[in-house]
Parts: sequence; structure tokens; C-alpha cells
Amino acid sequence: MIKWLFKYGAVIFIFNTILLSIEQTYSIGNQVFLLLMALFAILLVFNPIQIKNILFHKAFSFLLILNIINILYFLLFHNTSDFEAFKYLIARGIQFSIISVSIFYHFEFYRSKFPDLIINLIFFILIIGFFINPHIFSGRYSGIIWNPNMLSSFVVIAFAFLFLKKDRKTNFQIFMLFVFILIALASGSRGALVAIILAFFIKYGLSSRNVIYGIIAIISYFIVLNFQIDTSLNRFSDQSLLNDRVLQFQYAIASIKNKLFIGYGLDKYAYIDKSLVPYFLKGQIIGAHNGYLAILTQYGIVFGGTVLVIIFQKSYNVFSFFRNSDDSERIYLFIIIYTLIAASYETLMTGINEFNTILFWFSLAILSFSRYKIEDAN
Repeated sequence: MIKWLFKYGAVIFIFNTILLSIEQTYSIGNQVFLLLMALFAILLVFNPIQIKNILFHKAFSFLLILNIINILYFLLFHNTSDFEAFKYLIARGIQFSIISVSIFYHFEFYRSKFPDLIINLIFFILIIGFFINPHIFSGRYSGIIWNPNMLSSFVVIAFAFLFLKKDRKTNFQIFMLFVFILIALASGSRGALVAIILAFFIKYGLSSRNVIYGIIAIISYFIVLNFQIDTSLNRFSDQSLLNDRVLQFQYAIASIKNKLFIGYGLDKYAYIDKSLVPYFLKGQIIGAHNGYLAILTQYGIVFGGTVLVIIFQKSYNVFSFFRNSDDSERIYLFIIIYTLIAASYETLMTGINEFNTILFWFSLAILSFSRYKIEDAN
């Protein structure tokens, strides 16, 4: 049982974010999350030597450093009665431990078979969503997921995983790709267009074919939007959305300046100081909608800047090592690049139970471990 949990803990953790994104299964997902946290905490305590060898492994050192930064920040700027910050500290530490242990014990599974599980599970969720909510073109489509942007995040990742596989596609897999693109565009998320074009770029490089595919994707995006019955939900033409994002960025920057060096605390990720927002905008300004601003708001510029340097440095290291790879590594490269781009308009990299965020940390870790194994073999 212990060995099984060590191997598949990351599978449970990542797939559970889908349960947390569906209103009908949210309660179950929350219970699974708490149970997984408790079980792994116990296993970490009772297997100290074995776990230490994994957590202190060279490939996972960047996760260990991030945990140390969190501990130092908590000790310096939180008191022991700050339970919400303590929960974040523990949850982040266990999250990184689950990722490291699972990759260490079951590397080949996560390298070659895990992407297929993601593809098939998300396709299954889409089929269920279609039967429950078949109105794809009546405004922004979300299926059974609570938010269209979240559905888009699931779908574009499944699309990229399937599209970037080097194996020859079956007719059914081609059909799945078509469904993923259709649902991604129907969600009305402009980030979906970015992800699809990025996937083509990673697969084909900067070529004439890629440019043509990019143009086709843009045209398809507009066609799908024009088919939407409720044109008021056409996000491309909705200037209020752009204005909201600009205001959110402005108040996120104001929040950073307000506590420039110490930040607002570990539990204040995706945070905006509402005391800085005029009363007539308080319902409009929800969060930073920017992962980089969120990290600086959370930690302040000293600790937050250090976290961002670690993220950029590790991302660059694995990208430079695997940029010419045509194997499964490019699937995880897509997650890293897409997250770094999407973090400029969505609050990614900071949360605990967000699908894209967990896959980002997982992708950095598995590519780091893969690089270590290759270099060690050589």
C-alpha cells in the first residue's frame, strides 16, 4: 500500500483537481485532498531516511529550496497562530514531496504513460459534459466544469499532450483532437488560442506550415465565436474584460508597493489589498490575474524575487537541455512554456489545487530528473 501510494500519489493529486473543478464532486475532491495530505504526512514522518534521499536528490533541489524559502518566510513574518499560512506551508511542502517521490519511484510511467491517462480522462469528462450540457455554442461553454477558463485549461493541455505525441495518430485520436479544439474555442478563452498555436510551434518549429496552421487556428477561433448565440459573451469583443484586467493589474501593483519588502503572507496568493480599491470597484477587482504579480504580493520583492529567479532558472535549464527533443519530454516542455506565458494573464504557479499549476511543478521536476538520469548514464 505504501509503495503504491508513493508511485501513484501524483496521479491522485493531479486528477483530484478535476473533481475539485466540478460542483457535484467538489466535496468528494476536498475529502480526497485532505486524506492524501494526511497519509503522505504520516509516510514522510515514518520513512525519514528513505524520504530524505529523495527530497535531497539533486534533481529536486529546487523544490527543496522553495520549501526552505517558505519556512523562512513563515518564521520571519508569521506568528505560530496564523493557521491559514501554516496550512499553506504544510500543503505546499507535501505537494512538492508527492511530486518528487512519485517521479523517483515511477519515472518511466510518468514519462510515457501518464500523458495518455490525462488525455483519456479529460476526453471522458468532455463526453459526460456534452450529454449534461450539449449547448456548445450558446455563450461561453463550460460543460460540467465550474468555469469556462478552467475547462479551457484542461482541454488545451489534453490537446497538446495528444498532438505532441510522436506516434502516428489513429482515426479516433484525430477525432479527439478535433473535439479538444472545438471545446477549447467554444469556451471563449483567448488563452486557448495561445496554447494551440504554441503546441504547433513546439511540434513543427518556426516554419511556413506552422504559420499556416496558426492562421487557420485564428480563423477557426473567430468562426466559433460568430456561431455563439449570445454575442454579449463574445470575449474577444468584450472591452470591459480588458479594462477589468488592467484595473486588476494596477491594484495588484499598488498592493505590492504597499508591502514592498515583506508581502502579505503565504496564504495571500492571488491577493489584492481591498483597502486600496475604491468602494465602487470592490466587486470588480477580485484578484491579480497575474502569477508573477501574485507571487510578489504574497512574498514581497526579496523572497518573491528569489522564487521567480528559481522558477526562471530551472525553466531555462530544462528548456535548453530538451529543446531539440522529439520524445515525451516536449509534452512537459509545453506545460512549462505555456504556464510561463499564461501566468501573465492568469494567477498560476501560486495555488495548491489548480490543475495547470500542479502540472507546471510536476513538469519541472520530471524534466529535471530526466536530465539527471541522462547525464548520470553518460
